[in-house]
Amino acid sequence: MKTLIGGAIAAVLGLIGIAVWFDALLQLLAGTVPALLLLGGALALYLGFDELKESWKNDEGVEEEKPAEE
Repeated sequence: MKTLIGGAIAAVLGLIGIAVWFDALLQLLAGTVPALLLLGGALALYLGFDELKESWKNDEGVEEEKPAEE
């Protein structure tokens, strides 16, 4: 019961805070969204390059393991 009451109070205070400091919230989002996009893009590039490198390694290994045709 204490958790329910605490959560309700926190939600109400959060709504009041958003209403009072809405401009500051938008300014914060304007600063963090591009940074998150940059970091997410860098992570995607790294993972894509790593996957490509792994597929190249697997392709080379498959060719070496093929038995010689007679």
